Amino acid sequence: MLAKIKLVKTLIGAAVLAAGLSGTVHAEEVHFLIPGGAGGGWDGTARGTGEALMKSGIIDKVSYQNMSGGGGGKAIAHLIETAKTQEHTLMVNSTPIVVRSLTGVFPQSFRDLTPIAATIADYGALIVRADSKYTHWNQVIADFKDNPNKVKVAGGSARGSLDHLVAAAAIKNEGLDPLRLRYVAYDAGGKAMAGLLSGETALLSTGLGEALEMAKNDQIRILAITAEKRVKDAPEVPTLKEMGNDTVFANWRGFFAAPGTSKAQAEKFSDMLKEMYTTPEWETVRSRNGWVNNFVPYGQFFGFLEQQEKTVGSLMKELGFLK
Repeated sequence: MLAKIKLVKTLIGAAVLAAGLSGTVHAEEVHFLIPGGAGGGWDGTARGTGEALMKSGIIDKVSYQNMSGGGGGKAIAHLIETAKTQEHTLMVNSTPIVVRSLTGVFPQSFRDLTPIAATIADYGALIVRADSKYTHWNQVIADFKDNPNKVKVAGGSARGSLDHLVAAAAIKNEGLDPLRLRYVAYDAGGKAMAGLLSGETALLSTGLGEALEMAKNDQIRILAITAEKRVKDAPEVPTLKEMGNDTVFANWRGFFAAPGTSKAQAEKFSDMLKEMYTTPEWETVRSRNGWVNNFVPYGQFFGFLEQQEKTVGSLMKELGFLK
């Protein structure tokens, strides 16, 4: 039986948000590089962060660039190759930068960039269409036991990626074979959601932040989330844990600058994000998406990523995704 995933405590306990700043951190502009298409978790995180920074007056100008391809590798390679012209750029990323490096999807890792800060954690969510026959997670498991081919699960990223990892862990923690899970890979969360809504798949593995607004509008139903306990922004949504399934997982998200970024500039970026935490504009964005505040500043982020590499690598080996 898969041991309970300990990432949530690691994530949320990694850093305590420092109270206050000695002065206002002001940047003229920030350009957000997004390694996936519209509608995914990276897209929502970058645009939500930009929204809070602009509306709070911390920055004067914000721009966004979606660059999907290669499981996020295209954007990483672009940031590295054009580093000298990217002084205002922050690339959003998350646990997949560790996962895809471990699996060899792309040759680079976080070590080839300048890690700035982690900002949020987003719980995994297993969702269905509003009119789905599934109204409870146990019904999914019953169908899987009867015939695994009945249960197709969509995700906004490649096989062996985070969406796949979370769904496989949930299956494994039911005492079933995760390698028999039919995972359908889409390029970005928006396309995966479209696949669910069109009936191409029965379920979608995604982040709570990508599903919450649609659930509130009765377009989808969230069967379960991977939180330790129910979250205040979605109190009606059950956790896998309360249903006897020990899958507890949170996906950190944060930002990276180009390689060669000076320590002074990296600290400026980090302080800018920390200041954002104190604003009501950020709380509006955070609560709307059901995110958990999880600030890991510049001075601690690299070590945090090294620990994530060990933890996620062990989990992937246990699930059979790594040898």
